[in-house]
Amino acid sequence: MNAKLPSTKPYLVRAIHQWCCDNGFTPYLAVAVGASTRVPREHVRDGQIVLNVDYEATAQLEIANEGISFQARFAGVARDIWIPMGNVSAIYARENGAGMAFEPESAEAAGAAAEPQPEADQPPEPPHSGGRARLQRVK
Repeated sequence: MNAKLPSTKPYLVRAIHQWCCDNGFTPYLAVAVGASTRVPREHVRDGQIVLNVDYEATAQLEIANEGISFQARFAGVARDIWIPMGNVSAIYARENGAGMAFEPESAEAAGAAAEPQPEADQPPEPPHSGGRARLQRVK
């Protein structure tokens, strides 16, 4: 089988979004903002933005394999939003934090979310100790 398998990420994002909506939770989307991401730049903090993607907060929401598009109001102004699927870093329920986090898939998304590299003369920080992974809400 030579064909590259499609990413499972869009399917998981759709599933978590549906789970949130079915259970009365508000689905939030954490996004690493890059050049191809179309979001209100005035709401971007540290290269990321968190968006409410509930059906009541969006119009024409489409979660496709390539990306997520919808219209939403920011300070009363309707804006068109486009998020490449590779830039989605998490989807979770606002009320309890249950959801799923993802590693950036594209070089652009990885660059937007990358931490500063230590200088050559400084030793790198040791990796964090093991333990259970946690999903953290980013505002």
